[in-house]
Amino acid sequence: MENATLAIAQRVSRVAYADLSAETIAMVKRLIADGVAVAVAGSAEEPPRILAEHARAQGGAQRATLWGFGFKGTAAQAAFVNAASMHVLDFEPMCNPPTHAVSPTVPVAFALAEARHVNGREIIAACAKGFEMQGRVLVAADPRRGSLPFHTPGVIGVMGSTVAAAHLMQLKPAQLAHAFGIATSRCGGLSANTGSMVKCTHCGNVAQAGLEAAQLAARGFTANPDIFGASHGYVDTFFKAHFYYELLMQFGQPYRCVDPGMAIKFYPSKYPTHFAIAAALDARGAVPDPSRIRAVKLITPEITDANRPQPRIGLEGKFSFQYVAAAALLDGGIGRDTFTDERRFRADMLALLGQITITQDASIPRDTRRMQVTIEVTLDDGTTVSRTCLKPPGTWGEPIPADLHRAKIRECLAQRFAADEAEHVLDKLDHLEKLSTPDVADLCAMLACGSLKNQ
Repeated sequence: MENATLAIAQRVSRVAYADLSAETIAMVKRLIADGVAVAVAGSAEEPPRILAEHARAQGGAQRATLWGFGFKGTAAQAAFVNAASMHVLDFEPMCNPPTHAVSPTVPVAFALAEARHVNGREIIAACAKGFEMQGRVLVAADPRRGSLPFHTPGVIGVMGSTVAAAHLMQLKPAQLAHAFGIATSRCGGLSANTGSMVKCTHCGNVAQAGLEAAQLAARGFTANPDIFGASHGYVDTFFKAHFYYELLMQFGQPYRCVDPGMAIKFYPSKYPTHFAIAAALDARGAVPDPSRIRAVKLITPEITDANRPQPRIGLEGKFSFQYVAAAALLDGGIGRDTFTDERRFRADMLALLGQITITQDASIPRDTRRMQVTIEVTLDDGTTVSRTCLKPPGTWGEPIPADLHRAKIRECLAQRFAADEAEHVLDKLDHLEKLSTPDVADLCAMLACGSLKNQ
């Protein structure tokens, strides 16, 4: 395409809240509520606490709230820390093809809405456009699992954060094209840091990068005006095999957060591990006593970064087929405490991990839309219990009971809020499209004070 960057910028810039269907608005609100609740829970973790302390020490204009930490920083600081909080548990919704589309987008929309005095409708529009931009880039590129040189949000997330920020700053198409160029020079995020504190900053980095790119473009800062089509540009660097511009230009037809939708996570871990968890929990019902387990075999796709027989720390267990299966069999459930060092190194976990073997079957698709995981549990009397998970709870295209999703959101908010306070936050999120500018400020103030619980 001749100047594909300007073409998509023009397409994106035309979209306003009034152009969104009722179905799209409802889904975007649901995803925002999930992301905010997960961020509130994530703010209780050590990595975001350290990042918030670092932001406080840096100082700066107090314009946007760092959720759960009781203070404000710059919009960029708030976007960075809140995005890290949203990603640290690995519990936020998953785009299709897979990436963490919510974490790079929602914190940017709220930070700029608060700083620039914007209402709830514009937050929804900014997030809808940010989610869609990431989804469209992914479907246009269709990258194979593991083919990107960086963690996927580090390459895709800047698209969502830039579009969300550009909407709230009312950038013109030419300015948005330059913002894309600025933001894409900040792509990064090494997958080797998966299982460490650093991983949560991948979403934080791209949230901040997109926000600042829009701010710089608004001031007249320029970049290559066609970063999509340029030699050694965004597409040429990351998606050299193929990139279908016609799919990119189908932006919003329909919104991909509606069709095919996003997966809602009900376990705080890497999405492929949900198949192992669901299979193990199913098998657990037929295991009278976990101490009777003598061997466990997992049959999985060739997803090498989830083959971690001995996670170094509890946090790394989120990315281990073996660890999540062991935890599900031993505890009958998976939660935030599953991934603490205390749980990782308890005697029963140490013993069971030593009994687990894994077979990675090349015939099983690695695509999370089509993969499966089988678990075979052998007991002390020779009995074998076998279960296979084809679709874990909340997967793409499967109806999710509203009360089940609501329970997840409430549980996350309960990490920081008393029950009545959590309901007040939830009510605000439920009616986000009706929130005035002062109402948005009130909601952000509520999210700031979440840290008061448990102090």
